[in-house]
Amino acid sequence: MTIKKHIPNVVTLLNLFCGSVAVLFAVNGNMKMTALFVFLGIFFDFFDGFLARKLNVQSALGVQLDSLADLVTSGVVPGIVMFYLLGLSTDSGWEGSYLCEAFHIDGTNYLPFMGLLIILASAYRLAKFNIDEDQQDYFKGLPVPANTLLILSLPLIMEYQNSDFMNAIILNKWFLIGLTLLSCYLLNSKMKLFALKFKNWEFRDNATRYIFIILSIVSLIVLKFAGIPAIIVIYIIMSLLNNISTKS
Repeated sequence: MTIKKHIPNVVTLLNLFCGSVAVLFAVNGNMKMTALFVFLGIFFDFFDGFLARKLNVQSALGVQLDSLADLVTSGVVPGIVMFYLLGLSTDSGWEGSYLCEAFHIDGTNYLPFMGLLIILASAYRLAKFNIDEDQQDYFKGLPVPANTLLILSLPLIMEYQNSDFMNAIILNKWFLIGLTLLSCYLLNSKMKLFALKFKNWEFRDNATRYIFIILSIVSLIVLKFAGIPAIIVIYIIMSLLNNISTKS
């Protein structure tokens, strides 16, 4: 029993490890490896909760540890990525250090630091989640992993799809400023968003979840990495429609 209760916490620590590695790659401007380790971290983030429920070893320690790991993987990393993108959008270069050159920022340009607001908003959202007993079957505001995937999709779209049209949008500083503010709002909004937790596998009881999964797969196949922002939009719209149907 003693060993069993620590298994989910070990998986959570793997999430934290992946997030820490992702930070190192992010500050060096390697968005491919950043994305890889974030995806691994988010996988472990899902898997630790799954194991805790299956092994029936949920604990207060596990809840706190999970949020601390998420703050790195799904808080610090997207903040640094947005910092990086805002730096690219200014088309300037740092003078001197290796790290500065990676972020394309000079000593007089403070706009990229606005991206770090995502870290603050993520920390606030995770703290609220830990003390909110209502968020068992749904989320209030956008979950931090979903927000991280949204932010990380931008450099991946630029890297793998290389569309002049999409690149022009992504590297527009006003778009990035707007997305940063929207991200911070969505993370801490009171909007109810459904959780992908299945109590059973009946379609009737999980129609919204199944339809969302199907639409997400189609979006990724058709749009590739550009499908990730589409999935977030679909998630929000379906949640709002689900809230309306539930009230009626």
